[in-house]
Amino acid sequence: MRSWTAVLSILIFASAGCGSADSAPSGGPPPPSSGTIDALWRAPGEDVGLIQGTGDYAPGRIRVSFLVVRGDGRVVDRPGARVWLARGRNAKPFLSTTAALEPIGVPGGAEAAEDIQALYVTEVRVAKPGKYWLLAEPVGGKPIQALGNLVVKAKAAAPAVGARAIASATPTIASTGGDLDVLSTDSSPSKPLYRHSVADSLAARTPFVVTFATPKFCSSRTCGPTVDVVDYVRRKTDTAVRFLHVEIFEGNDPGKGVNRWVKEWKLPSEPWVFVVGRDGRIKAKFEGSVSVADLTRALRPITGP
Repeated sequence: MRSWTAVLSILIFASAGCGSADSAPSGGPPPPSSGTIDALWRAPGEDVGLIQGTGDYAPGRIRVSFLVVRGDGRVVDRPGARVWLARGRNAKPFLSTTAALEPIGVPGGAEAAEDIQALYVTEVRVAKPGKYWLLAEPVGGKPIQALGNLVVKAKAAAPAVGARAIASATPTIASTGGDLDVLSTDSSPSKPLYRHSVADSLAARTPFVVTFATPKFCSSRTCGPTVDVVDYVRRKTDTAVRFLHVEIFEGNDPGKGVNRWVKEWKLPSEPWVFVVGRDGRIKAKFEGSVSVADLTRALRPITGP
């Protein structure tokens, strides 16, 4: 996920730092209270900051994606992780659940060795706005705990599930005279993604999937090949659902800031994927990377069983 203010970075905690929790120097701060999120974080093992792939949160059910990265830069890719959520670092968790490691590419896709292949994904339910603390502990292997914040606002910036989709006149092959370089920064753009606009699809009362993403300039470790995933699902979906791709930056130039369509949808980050039904309302949304399986499941309410 790319923030408009800064590229996502590893959290640094001045009060504790990173390192082995069972080798704290004598004379340091007193040990945390038993059972608190801080105590769980300081359990034996390496303590690191959580790298999140999502960040636009509002009360209700929240989808959270994240990476756990060791101090030497290696990504932890165990199949599952335990997750706890608390209202304060020195508070006991009010929620515990698990996160699953979800692939973020397409089956058989050729990824560079340094690319991230998967993210942890979980869902938590938060009743009120506020700053929460989330701890993740991958299961198995050498112990490691990752700690981060969920800042939940009264209202998310991006359109909510159930809201009407914004009737943006997004660019198409017809509107650009067939200039694919204007339509996409992808090195090999898929033409079907640029045949229809959001506004045209809403007017036709046709269900559609729209992704706002920039293949060339999505630079953070949690971004993933989102457009490739959307196009893969398009090719595997034998229905009348339309699939659309919209770039992020004005003139495809990051130096010029985000374009009018991103502003119309009030997107605070990228990439985003929205699933829209025949009634023009958003049925599902994904901030950051999404797996083929998750997007396929999200299509079922608009395509049938």
